[in-house]
Amino acid sequence: MNRRRFLAATLAAGVLPAGTAAAAGRKRFGITLHPYYSYVANIVGDRAEVVPIIPAGFNPHAYEPRPEDIQRIGSLDAIVLNGIGHDDFAGRMIAASSKPKLPVVEANADVPPLPAAGSAARASGKVVNPHSFLSITGSVLQVATIARELGRLDPANAEAYTANARTYSRRLRQLRADALGKLAGAGDTRLRVATIHGAYDYLLREFGLEVSAVVEPAHGIEPSPAQLAETIATMRRLDVQVIFSELNFPSAYVETIRRETGIRLYSFSHISHGDYAAAQFEREMTRNMDTLVQAMLETAP
Repeated sequence: MNRRRFLAATLAAGVLPAGTAAAAGRKRFGITLHPYYSYVANIVGDRAEVVPIIPAGFNPHAYEPRPEDIQRIGSLDAIVLNGIGHDDFAGRMIAASSKPKLPVVEANADVPPLPAAGSAARASGKVVNPHSFLSITGSVLQVATIARELGRLDPANAEAYTANARTYSRRLRQLRADALGKLAGAGDTRLRVATIHGAYDYLLREFGLEVSAVVEPAHGIEPSPAQLAETIATMRRLDVQVIFSELNFPSAYVETIRRETGIRLYSFSHISHGDYAAAQFEREMTRNMDTLVQAMLETAP
């Protein structure tokens, strides 16, 4: 394979030979989760490399660091983290890498966190909901923080990062405005909502909704039969109208809930699947807001 084809292949994989980015005069910024790839890619444009430290296809909730992923950290100039519970594995990876003092950008530094839902989260004392990226408001705040901090690390491109962040944030706000516009004139669209797990509070609150019940004790942990029966009883008592599940994660107990209660079921994207792409966040959040608008209109009085 000649050098040009080799570089094309490694770029597609998100991994460059040591020194390649430096030779090109561009920083290499690592990310841990799909939404942060979209954020950073839109902020830096072609002025820096965006490097996922874990390959696409791994579930970040169950990911265990691999030697080749830890090695990748050694080629980075900085890393952007969720930092409030969704990518705790990154701290162990950085500590074990050849750059234990790698600069870290805490994307959620300026985001007011919501409390975590689920009995296991409360029992463990982890009271912060880390899914702040599943909202437009939380995302816009994080984009501003990331752009500011990357500009400090790469002052030659700071002005471009700020301008790109503003353009990107305007597009995100427009997505929300478009969704809210579809609800104009729909009358009272308030719902009594349950979710399979506690990831979607940030998104639902943007549309004036509160979560009445959460099925999973913690993300990815199926409820016991007793817990499931208790949750179904709670849904009936609160007259829950809609359940929001997670796309790409079908579970047998979700069908049990629908069968036992007759409550409408809709699915949101967790934005954690597929290839890393600059446009993924906008695409998936558009689908999430379309789903939410559909649920609100179909169950409106």
